Amino acid sequence: MSVAHFVAAQRTEHRVPHAKCCRWLGISESWFYKWHDRPPTAREQRRAELDAAVKAVFDDSGGTPGTYGSPRVFEDLAEAGWKVSVNTVAASMARQGLQVEPRNASDGP
Repeated sequence: MSVAHFVAAQRTEHRVPHAKCCRWLGISESWFYKWHDRPPTAREQRRAELDAAVKAVFDDSGGTPGTYGSPRVFEDLAEAGWKVSVNTVAASMARQGLQVEPRNASDGP
């Protein structure tokens, strides 16, 4: 989490005004507002697009227990042309709270 995200989160989660938080952290309010009003970076845009693709693949799996963890989602994304690693897919799934239910031993492979 960046300093700017931290300042924004304090307002949202704890109702601490931006001015106070900036003062406590020794940063200028103008710097914070410059960050706040800027368009997303290329990395942030790609991360948002990847998160949407990961969620779509996960949702399309039908929720079958144990079948669509990060390795399987990675395979589907690779087939769709995404250049991404299994760890990046796993991080995206964790960030979004997407997780598979473990299989029961009686379900078989």
